[in-house]
Amino acid sequence: MLTMRVNKVVTVFLEHEGTILILKRSQSVRTMKGKWAGISGYIEGEEEPFQRALKEIKEETGLAQKDFFFVRAGAPVKAEEQSSDILWLVHPFLFGSKSSQIRLDREHEDYRWIRPQELEEFDTVPSLKEALAAVWIA
Repeated sequence: MLTMRVNKVVTVFLEHEGTILILKRSQSVRTMKGKWAGISGYIEGEEEPFQRALKEIKEETGLAQKDFFFVRAGAPVKAEEQSSDILWLVHPFLFGSKSSQIRLDREHEDYRWIRPQELEEFDTVPSLKEALAAVWIA
């Protein structure tokens, strides 16, 4: 029987005027290159998921703390990576953004603001739709 390795991560959805931000992962990241995702990052050690979420928003979008605000957190979502022994435990968050202008870091090569129902049209990281469902209230 295979033992699954558990990686704890945050996935943050930024909402602006009814749209959500999705980011296309670049070739410089370790996993899931070219897939669309929310703002995401590994939870390190005993770090609180909320604190990691704040850090990732700033790093991956260039937004300052005054430019976004907390809306809600959802229950963790399990996501299995095909062809590996990794189980991702995704802590989803929804934040509002006062701006649609962001600055990408090296982790991403593109971004889009889309309506939540359009997410299924994109090649995404595993369980992104479920993570969104955990925080989005239509």
